[in-house]
Amino acid sequence: MEILRHAHSGLRWLVLIALILAIVNAVGKTNGSKAFTDKDKKYGLFALIFTHLQFVLGLVLYFSSPKVVFAATSMKSDVLRFFLVEHISIMLIAIILITIGYSKSKRAQTDGKKFKSILVFYLIGLILILASIPWPFLNYGGSWF
Repeated sequence: MEILRHAHSGLRWLVLIALILAIVNAVGKTNGSKAFTDKDKKYGLFALIFTHLQFVLGLVLYFSSPKVVFAATSMKSDVLRFFLVEHISIMLIAIILITIGYSKSKRAQTDGKKFKSILVFYLIGLILILASIPWPFLNYGGSWF
């Protein structure tokens, strides 16, 4: 269990780096002045893969962690409510948005629209992820690694 928790916590950094790289790569290219190359596609794909892998690890932890208690009394505790409802819900929305962004970029007709899909959906997903990470300073029992 501890190995999974540490893997989930450590993979967060790869997810954040991959998302930031994909977003930074798309910034300034939304006007269609640059071609959408295989390298650009890989930035988006790696971010997508890391977020999905992170979500799968999170699901395993969700159903096996002592921080997730399936009881009505959990809603009275900030920490238990965060892990039972808030964390997984917001992360699921973020993953869905990132997946939509990648899918839309694959189907877009112009290079500018491909970059714009990545930029908009990945940026919103990144903001949601950053807001829902149990950072140590939020007192939810999270750690940096």
